[in-house]
Amino acid sequence: MALSDLLYPDNPKRRQELIHLHQELLDCMSTNFRATNELAGVLNEHLGCTITHIQMRERSTVKENCDIIIQAMSEIQHQVQKIDSDMKEKLEPVLYQKLYDIKEPELEKIAIAHKVFSIVLGEATSTAGMVAIKLLGSNLITLTVSKLVSLLAQIGASVLGGISITILGLGIEMILHAILGAVERNQLLAAVRSYEKHLAEFKAASEKYQRAIREVTSLVRQQVQ
Repeated sequence: MALSDLLYPDNPKRRQELIHLHQELLDCMSTNFRATNELAGVLNEHLGCTITHIQMRERSTVKENCDIIIQAMSEIQHQVQKIDSDMKEKLEPVLYQKLYDIKEPELEKIAIAHKVFSIVLGEATSTAGMVAIKLLGSNLITLTVSKLVSLLAQIGASVLGGISITILGLGIEMILHAILGAVERNQLLAAVRSYEKHLAEFKAASEKYQRAIREVTSLVRQQVQ
């Protein structure tokens, strides 16, 4: 038993909590990577975007992986803003306002958007208008992505950011050394509390983000069927 464990009996429990929380964070990030790629695929296929798919880098730190997904999300935000700009440029003001009018029938909005994409792309898929309206009319970009990007930036800037995502294959002592550089009880407790706070907020925002993406992709699948 390590001397620190004799001095601080709660250390073994804190260690296991820390390792478990780290795995939860990585699992959540991995799911967000997949969801982001799924949305990028829809945008590329139906709206003429060229968003590069992303992949977690196992040899990189949490911060570096946060930066990868932030860049992809920022590109998605940019593309949706471009869609809005195209609509505003190509449509008469009255028609453009209809796209955001909650009283307007959904099918009419989709028809309007499809016409614009047929002009912009030369030829648009049958689901282009539907995808555009879903993205423009939901809070996917204005709230969900913005919130998640903010949390990813916070995680990257915190003590968690410098941790490698591959430490789970190491021994417990090396994991703790990588996370804290020490095993004193107050440091372990601070690290656990930091993980718990960031993870709770991150998981909640991630669930909203993934749910919003599923709404878009499920509509596409139904249309194809």
